[in-house]
Amino acid sequence: MQRNPLNGIVGIFTSAIGRIVVSIIVPLITFLVLWQGFIFLRDTQVNQFLVVVVAIVWGVGGVMLLYYVTNWLIEKLPKEWRNRLQPFIFVGPALAILAWFLAIPTFRTLVLSFQDQTSRVFVGIDNYIFALTDRIMLEAFRNNLLWLVFGTFFSVSLGLIVAVMADRSRFENVYKIIIFMPMAISFVGAGVIWKFIYTYRGEGAGIAEIGLLNAIVIALGGTSQPWLQQPPWNNFFLIVIMVWLQTGYTMVILSSAIKGIPAELLEAARVDGSNELRIFFNIIIPTIKGTLITVSTTILIFSLKLFDIVRVMTGGNYGTNVIANEFYLQRFTYGHAGRASAIAIILLVAVVPVMIYNLRQFRERKAF
Repeated sequence: MQRNPLNGIVGIFTSAIGRIVVSIIVPLITFLVLWQGFIFLRDTQVNQFLVVVVAIVWGVGGVMLLYYVTNWLIEKLPKEWRNRLQPFIFVGPALAILAWFLAIPTFRTLVLSFQDQTSRVFVGIDNYIFALTDRIMLEAFRNNLLWLVFGTFFSVSLGLIVAVMADRSRFENVYKIIIFMPMAISFVGAGVIWKFIYTYRGEGAGIAEIGLLNAIVIALGGTSQPWLQQPPWNNFFLIVIMVWLQTGYTMVILSSAIKGIPAELLEAARVDGSNELRIFFNIIIPTIKGTLITVSTTILIFSLKLFDIVRVMTGGNYGTNVIANEFYLQRFTYGHAGRASAIAIILLVAVVPVMIYNLRQFRERKAF
């Protein structure tokens, strides 16, 4: 009996398609089972400690099972499909998380930015006109520019100076630990600490100043000052907090880059008669240029998105408002979702070019 070749082709096709379908459905069912398990644990009334332990075991074991089952099914597919689908076993969840928590909210925010405060009426670009022309918003843009220029400059400059100086000291580790310690403090915690430093209680009988800065001023014969209520200087007093926090970060990164400079190169420059200042500007700076740019762009992005310090210290009052704080006020204080969304999109547009430049520099360094 002669075998029909068409049946063989159909069988292979059906088998391949069936495996692909199974490879999609089975992981999906596994995920749904895990999800329903977490829903059950969330709504149960048993001991919370037991729920946490079971949730950890269920989550870790479930993820391992999900990857194992999915990989096992992909391995059963024809080689061509296996090579196509296998990378997505590991990349797929990350892409899904990015889409759910980043891409979709960004698109939704963009849609809301063209609507009124109730998110029901289309108002065109009115929210963007407000964001770019309102007096308070212009003040926020100005303040963010101050943070961007002065905060970045002093954070990177001081970090670089400390990295170079500490590298030549016997007590390098001690100095670095002291400078890096503020990085362990949250921005809110740092704001609370510095609020005590800048505290002003006012003049009057029986009123004692408890702020460290005013205590020093009074001890030197001066008069206490409301440091956080004097624009535009209060912005610089707040920038000091950012510099205090970020100098340790820049110091560590730049110190690692400096240690990567060959000692023979520095020694040869000294033998040729170059002083330390010329070595710094002609050898160290050009050699660590890539790292310096990366650190600077990272601080720039932080400066653009700054929120915690201003919120804790002044709440944006006395001329210290910034873009992120105005977004918070518009959304959660004034309840205007449209304006808040427009401000968020403007902030995103301001940050994206810096991020792209940072990634491009990273790729160029990686190519070498």
